[in-house]
Amino acid sequence: MNFDDTPQEAKFRARAAAWLAVNVPREFEAGLNASAYGKLQLEGVDPLVAARRWQKRKSEAGWAAPLWPKEYGGGGVSPIERVIWAQEEGTYSKLSGPFIIGLGMCGPTVMAWASEEQKRTLLPKLASGEQIWCQLFSEPVAGSDLAGIRTRAERQGDEWVINGQKIWTSGARDADWGLLITRTDPSVAKHRGLTMFFLDMHSPGVEIRPIRQMNEDAGFNEVFFANVIVPDRQRLGAVGQGWTVALTTLMNERMSIGGGMPTGFPELLEFCARMQTESGAAIDDPHVRSRLASFAVRASGLQYSAWRTISALSRGEQPGPENSIGKLVAGAMMQDIAKFALSLEGEAGLILDPELAPDRARFQAMLLRSPATRIEGGSDEILRNIIAERVLGLPADIRVDKDLPFDKIPRGDPH
Repeated sequence: MNFDDTPQEAKFRARAAAWLAVNVPREFEAGLNASAYGKLQLEGVDPLVAARRWQKRKSEAGWAAPLWPKEYGGGGVSPIERVIWAQEEGTYSKLSGPFIIGLGMCGPTVMAWASEEQKRTLLPKLASGEQIWCQLFSEPVAGSDLAGIRTRAERQGDEWVINGQKIWTSGARDADWGLLITRTDPSVAKHRGLTMFFLDMHSPGVEIRPIRQMNEDAGFNEVFFANVIVPDRQRLGAVGQGWTVALTTLMNERMSIGGGMPTGFPELLEFCARMQTESGAAIDDPHVRSRLASFAVRASGLQYSAWRTISALSRGEQPGPENSIGKLVAGAMMQDIAKFALSLEGEAGLILDPELAPDRARFQAMLLRSPATRIEGGSDEILRNIIAERVLGLPADIRVDKDLPFDKIPRGDPH
């Protein structure tokens, strides 16, 4: 691995830093730093309004979607330059939270599978923050088995009629468009009977219900479809090719989530240095130092794994399934760090009010959000299977229903 910028990379980094120095909304810096693990708390402005403004400002200068071609609203930079931009943008990247799914997952899928006219129509509005996208994949019965979905799409001439339900859809309430995977043929094996569409989220028959989470947020949603009409021109890929299209989304999802997931270690280290116990600074306690050392080892491993990916990008290579490692380790580490920090806070760790809790309830928010972090973008079990089979080359799990027609697979429910 080479940790140094090439002359060309150094020049790009300087250009990005110079633009950011003039354009970042510094009035939000304190709020962004304090909002690392909960919803954004910005003084005097709706976070979504602030997000759209920042996205538009970046878009006008070609920074909103740096990796995308310029004709689709992007900056046309290389993958390694995209990484450099993210490093320089730093905490201000949190403002782009509402657009992460669109930019990192839906956009690349549209770019790979939509018509040229559709790409030129849809992608610039996504890049500029004018429109928000969501990903309509998970279902209550299918769980982590994405190929086990039951939402049906039935063809009627040049249109499709959609009926079914999705769950855990991030950002659905604010979304203008959704990437929707459906079952179009239940008589073939489950992976071969799927078809992908993109859907106007304001279509008649679409109902969105927020899911209230234990951190009092409602970022996840249930989405119901009752005879929703989708034109055939909004199909991505051929009929029955939905699984292949979905793999494009999933590959980008793992890279997008795993590549930038925080662990909380820098915040924990700083917290332990400030916190005073009955015997002095927490960081001077041997037990605390031992736990910090353990977390430091894992953080170092994540950093070097990320640098390996960055080095591959710098050589013009494309990262593979090994990106699942980052998401798997970081998600569990975030939860462990939150638990340890709250154990140090004692009874004060039960306080959720940022105005009263130590460190503005940072670690409380982290703990309450961490279970979702370990499920979204692929559960721990799914990621372990990917690493075992596709990275380590271990034998695959036995999948007895793999080649059965979907309508012949035994079900545990009466329907």
